[in-house]
Amino acid sequence: MNKQIAIIGCGNLGLSITQGLLQKIDGKQITVTRHNIDAVKFLEKDGVRVTSSNCDAVAGADVVLLAVKPYLVTDVLTEISSKLTDKHIVVSLATGVALSDIESACPSTMEVIRVMPNIAAAVGESASCISKGSSASSESLATVKQIFDLIGTSVVIDENLMESATVLAGCGTAFVLRFIRAMVEAGVQIGFKPDVATLIANQTVKGAAQILLCNGNHPEAELDKVTTPKGVTITALNEMERNGFSSSVIQGMLKAYDKIVGK
Repeated sequence: MNKQIAIIGCGNLGLSITQGLLQKIDGKQITVTRHNIDAVKFLEKDGVRVTSSNCDAVAGADVVLLAVKPYLVTDVLTEISSKLTDKHIVVSLATGVALSDIESACPSTMEVIRVMPNIAAAVGESASCISKGSSASSESLATVKQIFDLIGTSVVIDENLMESATVLAGCGTAFVLRFIRAMVEAGVQIGFKPDVATLIANQTVKGAAQILLCNGNHPEAELDKVTTPKGVTITALNEMERNGFSSSVIQGMLKAYDKIVGK
């Protein structure tokens, strides 16, 4: 992958993407921007160009990732519009900002794509959802998918699923982390030291996910393998369900979706 990538707004998500890409490509292919450049100066040791000028970053890029807050997208596009040319692909990572809104703020010939990654990009394990605007070519879509496949797994979806992708892929990391925290707290209560409980919980969650990724089974099929009649596991699962485990997860995710779509 020989594209030059500008990451505009290197906050938590932008930094995660940068760290993930550094494991796969030369740092000299990456430029990041941030108002407080001291916070990302450490990236320079890996060859990354760090600047506070969005326009300078765009001028030398092929792919421009907008990793700014949603309310800043239009302002940033207005700022960099004079530097955007036919060679650029603009990729928005902003939640709730439609492709049509981004396209209207760009030059008419600009190719625009939306992506919803997550912070697991930092360790090459992001689940990224991608949708392209009407102006974007299949070649540009393939280029963007190639970039996000470097930092995890990506899937192309219709834009009308982007808000759902935000909940499932974007917010989903936080839901899993909260579950792991609960596992650790229970582990401590039943006798483990916190560091040991954390190691066991982390590996257990990783292993469960890997089983599903490798064999493609529905989670329930794997549950059947560890729930025996009158056993410990089914007793615990039934107690969790009695206290609303599954319904709490589902209702929380639906609440997040309603927040995004403005209900």
